[in-house]
Amino acid sequence: MTDESVTRRSVLKAAAAGAVLVGASATAQQPEDLTKLTIEEAGKRIAARSLSPVALTRAYLERIDSVDKRINAYITVLADQALAQAKELEAELAAGKRRGPLHGIPLALKDNMDTAGIRTTAASAVYAERVPKEDAECVKRLRAAGAVFLGKLNMHEFAYGGTSAVTHFGPVHNPWNLDHHPGGSSGGSAAAVAARLCAGALGTDTAASIRFPAAVCGVVGLKGTHGLASIRGIVPLSELHDHVGPLARSVADAAIIMTVLAGFDADDPVSIRSEAADLHAAIGQPVKQFKIGTPREPFFMGVDAELTAGAERALGVLRGLTASVTDVVLPPLDSFAVLSAEIYEYHAPLVADPAKRALYQPVTLERILRDGMITAPQYIASRRQMLLARRRIASLFERVDVLVTPTTMAPPGRIDAALGNAPDEFGMIRNTLPFNAYGLPTISVPCGFTSTGLPIGVQITGPRLGDARVLALAHAFEQATDWHRREPPLA
Repeated sequence: MTDESVTRRSVLKAAAAGAVLVGASATAQQPEDLTKLTIEEAGKRIAARSLSPVALTRAYLERIDSVDKRINAYITVLADQALAQAKELEAELAAGKRRGPLHGIPLALKDNMDTAGIRTTAASAVYAERVPKEDAECVKRLRAAGAVFLGKLNMHEFAYGGTSAVTHFGPVHNPWNLDHHPGGSSGGSAAAVAARLCAGALGTDTAASIRFPAAVCGVVGLKGTHGLASIRGIVPLSELHDHVGPLARSVADAAIIMTVLAGFDADDPVSIRSEAADLHAAIGQPVKQFKIGTPREPFFMGVDAELTAGAERALGVLRGLTASVTDVVLPPLDSFAVLSAEIYEYHAPLVADPAKRALYQPVTLERILRDGMITAPQYIASRRQMLLARRRIASLFERVDVLVTPTTMAPPGRIDAALGNAPDEFGMIRNTLPFNAYGLPTISVPCGFTSTGLPIGVQITGPRLGDARVLALAHAFEQATDWHRREPPLA
């Protein structure tokens, strides 16, 4: 063997070794995907000055640019404004000012929430060019807390439906299966959170509209006690049923956002006074003493077999975390006349204008006109029953601490089917609407998947102003399982 061959072999070995080292170094130095951080994690890094709000905002904007063309979660992306906000908030940190755990966190807003100087459409051609002069109260609170607004999210037109396929801006796609809808009406909010197109989002919930999309998109969705968070400045459906709340990738993140939203608003007719509380403090609190009630009828009746199995598995986990699980019966309730009459009251001037009436999606217009048939005596009788039921259900929580039910009755259907023939949406709201009418705090958390890979949610409900109790148990369940750690199969 010649010296030349030895030298050549040595060089080749050295080159190969160098290539391995370079490859390993490149792997080790791959940039972190900042969109995988929870709000809680990102907030701590921002507070420690190890994460820049500008870098975090850019990461989300880049992901929106690369992914949202398949999801259609956004109606309006506020790239320039978001970066300007992030820079201002970064400057505040440099000056020693931090507004709280949402300082520099990129969030997105359902497009029925007024934003000053920014188009707010409610996903309808009726409001396609509507630009409010003032922020909704919930937007003001998030802005004051240091949130960065990435944009306005697609939704079911006027929040009046459960598929988010009926929208002037094209259907929203479920990140877990793009042929299926993401639920509604806050479908864009749930899809955006699931696809990591924002760190968290706001949705509204009148009958199911936070919890249903949260369940079928595999994220957390929370509506607090009715009136705990102001709904002023949100395009309404029904004041006595409407809630605003967070969709997030963890219960802790939902608690952080809800803490900011909670508070009395004298200009909101249904706002309630309550003691200020850090709902995030509920995270990690003991739940072993909790007594769970399961209202089997009707909440477990007629539910898809795979969803029933998911709820039963969740109850099995919860049984091991708590003191007991017993069957209970809820007081009778029928608030549909209230819901319908209040929806029509808002839309009556719009549908009376022939030009505006022509701009509604046909299925939405049909529902609104049907709502106009409710009589004053029907509304009054239904409202009376609803208010009495809100009082009567309080006695149930003298025997149990929380209620647990399946969130939904069936997985989300296909978008083409929803557009071809509007589905009967009663099955989408049967398990959720009662808790709007009762006015109780309720959360949906991931509890499994169907055999076709679509997420399943379980619903936890507490007494009036028992929001902390709901969050504590939801977090304990979340930590005992790993469903919330799974991600949609998006490249």
